Amino acid sequence: MIDFKGHRFEKTIILTCVRWYLAYPLSYRDLEEMMEERGVPVDHSNIFRWVQKFTPQLEANFRNGKKRPVGKSWRMDETYIKIKGQWRYLYRAVDKAGQTIDFLLTAYRDKKAALRFLKKAIRHHGLPEKVTIDKSSANTAAVEALQEETNRPIEKRQIKYLNNLVEQDHRAIKRLTRPMLGFNTFRSARITLQGIELMHMIKKGQMVSADGQELSAAAQFYALAS
Repeated sequence: MIDFKGHRFEKTIILTCVRWYLAYPLSYRDLEEMMEERGVPVDHSNIFRWVQKFTPQLEANFRNGKKRPVGKSWRMDETYIKIKGQWRYLYRAVDKAGQTIDFLLTAYRDKKAALRFLKKAIRHHGLPEKVTIDKSSANTAAVEALQEETNRPIEKRQIKYLNNLVEQDHRAIKRLTRPMLGFNTFRSARITLQGIELMHMIKKGQMVSADGQELSAAAQFYALAS
């Protein structure tokens, strides 16, 4: 259970602000205005601190037995995220059903970053049977290095239309980051993207609900804090 003690606002208000920010294309000032209209005078800087504090805990609870298994055929790609005026890279992968496998924000787009992403995904989901990538030499080198390190066969595919699935999936993430007008620090970007990816996975039905209950995306999110 996540501890909300010491906060002036109730747990429900905190979680509502965090969820709205992570689920919809809103700025912190948008949320401040929306809460004001509901009779809750909360400063946008408070909402920022809530997102930064509680998002990692909520995502950890999701990964701890609440995320549905994913397939062994992966589509891997990276997209651009602006941090303090510079482009950084968000590595992402989905399976052939479009379910999110994992994600990783990195400062560089190279073999080392791609390999680090693959190892993170493997820690949570095991080795894939197939990995579909673009023509990037860095991604190619990373998959080959992984094969060599694990001594396990992994089919490497570079077929454009197969990777359209992950490229289309990027759009859901970029739609939410656009109103944020870039991030000021790498840490705040990493945590915020954790939350955006978490809500995206919940909306795609990737969370296992207790007792097989059919819960809304909002209810599933709030259940992670219990």
